[in-house]
Amino acid sequence: MTVADLHARDVRIVEVGPRDGLQNEKALVPTTTKIELIDRLSATGLRSIEATSFVSPKWVPQLADAADVYAGIAKRPGVRYPALVPNESGYDRARAVGVDEIAVFTAASEAFNLKNINASIEESLRRFAPVIERARGDGVAVRGYVSTVLGCPYQGEVPVADVVRVAKTLHAMGCYEISLGDTIGVGTPTKAAAMLRAVAEEVPVGALAVHFHDTYGQALANILSCLEAGVRVIDAAVSGAGGCPYAKGASGNVASEDVVYMLHGMGMRTGIDLDALCETGRWLATALGRDTGSKVGRARAQA
Repeated sequence: MTVADLHARDVRIVEVGPRDGLQNEKALVPTTTKIELIDRLSATGLRSIEATSFVSPKWVPQLADAADVYAGIAKRPGVRYPALVPNESGYDRARAVGVDEIAVFTAASEAFNLKNINASIEESLRRFAPVIERARGDGVAVRGYVSTVLGCPYQGEVPVADVVRVAKTLHAMGCYEISLGDTIGVGTPTKAAAMLRAVAEEVPVGALAVHFHDTYGQALANILSCLEAGVRVIDAAVSGAGGCPYAKGASGNVASEDVVYMLHGMGMRTGIDLDALCETGRWLATALGRDTGSKVGRARAQA
């Protein structure tokens, strides 16, 4: 086995539960619960935990406590705690509490962007330009999200060429990694892999990640097809938290526990303690007043 083979077995999970998982909760989640969630996740071996988002509290009241959450977490050496920022105002708020990695978010669908952030794709990219430029000057890493890569609740099919164009632009602007998101969970394995390969013709596959929602139960299959196509970074949310509010029947993000179980069963390495992750998922579900959305979490609890 070569060194390249060894590295090919390493997969990084980007845990998005504290941000993408909680942002659509109708009842306000206490700040202390959010902090404890991140601290619990930090103890599982995760290396990337998206902590919060510095969006306007007017638009996302659930994340109005972003500064308090970020300041309150116990940051472990070797663990990254990125935060989503929509504009320069969000960047200023994030930097004021010491955020050293940010994420920016746009869509491959014009219709979705207009509904979601009231801006065209081009306008959103222009909005990010000064943020990314300032981040580069401050030594702050920037991750880019492209949503609706396999379908949009408003326009339906999204041309792969549009996904490629937006991902390529974000990478050229300075995003070190581009997360490709099936926001409404309609993708299937063949389409997912084809989309990834098309983007990888313009952006190095090592700079790509995938982000699947599990609305139609296809997330793990889609992840597997993208692993086979070369991706080694996967977004997931503990307990399967979250989901797109615009997708009818949406059942949330793919559960981190389920992804890690599959990867470990394939001989891939994540550095994550699955038992600790499952325990954290069940703890979160209890805190939110529901059963865990992770099949592995439920099975381990019963066993």
